Amino acid sequence: MSVEIRGEEQLMRTLEQKLGEQAVQRISDEALTAGAEVFVKELQRQFAGWKDTGGSHDEITTTGPELIGGVRTMKIHWRGPRGRYRIIHLNEWGTVKNPSPPGKGSVARAMKNAQDKYRRVIKEALVRGL
Repeated sequence: MSVEIRGEEQLMRTLEQKLGEQAVQRISDEALTAGAEVFVKELQRQFAGWKDTGGSHDEITTTGPELIGGVRTMKIHWRGPRGRYRIIHLNEWGTVKNPSPPGKGSVARAMKNAQDKYRRVIKEALVRGL
């Protein structure tokens, strides 16, 4: 099933004319931040089940909202003293020697599980901002 949305650009122009470009960006940033918090909580929940030292769980961080390719975006990544960013992809996809690590598919599961709540939180934040 696919959905086509028409008039999105016109709606954005109208909102920017009525509220101002900075106000629309502020509302959008607040919605993105709320959505990122939902995803990070689900990601931490997925990682908690198989953590050993807790490095991958503890080092989950987000960037602030930024413009990437003309789209407001927040990145979720791993930063910290343990350098877990180097091995997250090994836990997610496995290796030749260990094709099924305990955390295999954790990020994908978190994305799937958080999808509905993420959309609901984004919608609520946008409605609250308008």
